[in-house]
Amino acid sequence: MTTEDSLQKRIGKENAFRVPDGYFESFTSKVMNSLPEKEKIEEPRKPTAWEKVRPLLYMAAMFVGAMLIIRVASSHYTPGADVAADEEIEQEVEYIDMAMENSMMDDYSLYVYLSADDGE
Repeated sequence: MTTEDSLQKRIGKENAFRVPDGYFESFTSKVMNSLPEKEKIEEPRKPTAWEKVRPLLYMAAMFVGAMLIIRVASSHYTPGADVAADEEIEQEVEYIDMAMENSMMDDYSLYVYLSADDGE
């Protein structure tokens, strides 16, 4: 005879864990009585017109401020000075184009000439 058989003879095969009789008959009412009273839920207040418009106004102010900063930062810019520099660049480009046409070099030869390392 094993230990398991001896335990079964002493205790039996029935379930030792039982719910007392009539326990669940008044269970719901006991639980409901032990809960605290519900508090009144406050409705959220409605936002005012100013609270609705404020984020848009702040965003517009941000863009106006950015525009002013850019305008102040570029206040030293004079378009007349750039025209003279542009004309000088155009003259240099024309000179380079004329020199290329008269050199009688194709693109590959020019590339090899410019990329050759003369040790300089």
